[in-house]
Amino acid sequence: MEALPPGQFRQLFDFLQGTLFFAKDREGRLMMGNPAFVKRCGFEKEEQIVGLTDHQIFPPRLAEKYHRDDEKVMTTHQPLLGLIELFPNSEGRPEWFITDKLPLFAENGEVCGVCGTVRSYEEQRAAIQPYLELADVAEHLKANFRERLEVSELAEIAGLSVRQFERKFRKTFQTTPRSYLMRMRVIKACELLAGSNLPITEVALESGFYDHSDFSRQFRKHMGQVPTAYRREKRGLAAKQKLE
Repeated sequence: MEALPPGQFRQLFDFLQGTLFFAKDREGRLMMGNPAFVKRCGFEKEEQIVGLTDHQIFPPRLAEKYHRDDEKVMTTHQPLLGLIELFPNSEGRPEWFITDKLPLFAENGEVCGVCGTVRSYEEQRAAIQPYLELADVAEHLKANFRERLEVSELAEIAGLSVRQFERKFRKTFQTTPRSYLMRMRVIKACELLAGSNLPITEVALESGFYDHSDFSRQFRKHMGQVPTAYRREKRGLAAKQKLE
């Protein structure tokens, strides 16, 4: 970690879709912002916002709210997470956003500023809406992953025709219901292989597989190794951690 160039992790925020990132000093002056934040503030380049305060960019009432939250974070040394607040959208009109703010510390341990992210509440809600619409199906699969899959039953739970359901499920989860179920079974098998002494055959049955060879084939397809090798590797890591 010590060999990494300073600020390298910050580059992540330059490429996060729909996420605005900023950092301010102890006096509330902006020190950095990712391209999305800079653009949302009405500027073209990051250097144009450096040194500015919220009062120089945003309407007075919004700026005062941001300032109070910043002061609270820096005074308490505690983050403020999941703030639902108004923030100008791309047209400059106030819109609901989700803000997370964290204190920044200098090498001597003193608070030297605050950083945070801002995400559109409407965009976040729109992004998860397809998952919410299939939440009952996902819960059913979670509770019954050992059972044989009947797509018609899942479609009925979702209140859709089989064709509509399969199309919506694939678009939402980027896979078919059967592949989704198989992944859940493999995840359960990983848990049992690493945390129990059950024979491989029993692990297969407990994970919803009805055939040992099918279990081995599916496990290797998803995990890149056979169940026995996975168990051996996990136990080896566990033993190493105990010695350390």
